[in-house]
Amino acid sequence: MKYFYIAFRKPHLTKSTVKLAVIKETKPFERRVALTPDVCKQLIQAGFECIIEKDAGKSSYFEDTSFTSVGASIETNKSALLSSADVVLKVNPLTVEEISHLKKGAVAISFMYAATNQEMVEAAAKQSISAFSVDAIPRISRAQKMDALSSQANLAGYKSVIIGAYHLGKIFPLLMTAAGTIKPAKIVIMGAGVAGLQAIATAKRLGAVVEVSDIRPETKEQVESLGGKFIEVKGDDSIKIEGGYVKGVSEDFLKKQQEVIAKHICEADLVITTALIPGKKAPMLIPEDVVKNMKFGSVVVDMAVEQGGNCACSEFGKTVEKHGVTIVGEPNIPSLLPLNASELYAKNIATFLTHLATKDGFKWELDEEITKGSLIVHNGSILK
Repeated sequence: MKYFYIAFRKPHLTKSTVKLAVIKETKPFERRVALTPDVCKQLIQAGFECIIEKDAGKSSYFEDTSFTSVGASIETNKSALLSSADVVLKVNPLTVEEISHLKKGAVAISFMYAATNQEMVEAAAKQSISAFSVDAIPRISRAQKMDALSSQANLAGYKSVIIGAYHLGKIFPLLMTAAGTIKPAKIVIMGAGVAGLQAIATAKRLGAVVEVSDIRPETKEQVESLGGKFIEVKGDDSIKIEGGYVKGVSEDFLKKQQEVIAKHICEADLVITTALIPGKKAPMLIPEDVVKNMKFGSVVVDMAVEQGGNCACSEFGKTVEKHGVTIVGEPNIPSLLPLNASELYAKNIATFLTHLATKDGFKWELDEEITKGSLIVHNGSILK
């Protein structure tokens, strides 16, 4: 008896990988990009697929060829890119129009500022996608490498001093010459968060005398360790701090703070304001009557201008002169350093993404602290 053996070939199974899409930023004053070539290379090696919209990195000094050289693809059709993506990575919040092209179940990761961007949150829910907001990543030690707010604020603090130095009609350091001695510039920095601390360090390196105001008394030690003089304002029960951020403060306290620091501001050559309250208008720290009493030729750099401004005379996107004072309302200061800002943001995003997912898909550990804190919309349901 003859036996016949029939060999059955197992069907070829192809495991799909997560397709990452990086689209070009369209917000005015924006020059950053969500991924850089070096970070794309790392993600591709980890098994992800990276597709970049044409010229997305051009304003950050990354040419399309620098992406293709590491294995990424370039797509000219933005709508096609969005509709095919599993994950869309961006710096600024996706627009409602961009969200409308995403497929059901897709994931968006960017700064969302959900508390003030409800229209976008509702659009994400309507499209049945999931959305993570990097500005909502909890400030815990194991999330430090994902902290995009800090990485961008660090650069902004540095650049704010350089901007102030450019507009100020005098040098920062003490200078002794045969013709006489030049006194050092006096700088007042309002807010000792990440941006403020970097501004202190930069101003001190340039030789200025630096005074600093912050409503959190615990920042005094940090300020003094960098060589700054802390301007103390006694706090009250209205100050609410969560996760290192000021979440609320009363009008009475702000008025008291203004009165204490007004004298210091009026003696300063340069004032840099950094005070922000997430989800709310920036607190008013320099009313117009204080500007009127400032030194003629002094400068204010209002880093909070995008959220209404800390100075009553600042104007969004403009440098103006009022009452003899130059007031700089430069929005999106990190974007003035697009190469470095993109490099840091891309590393933040990659660390965050690989925490949330592998090349095979998202873990969806909804009770995990980082996931729970940053997930704004999940499969069409608004979570916060």
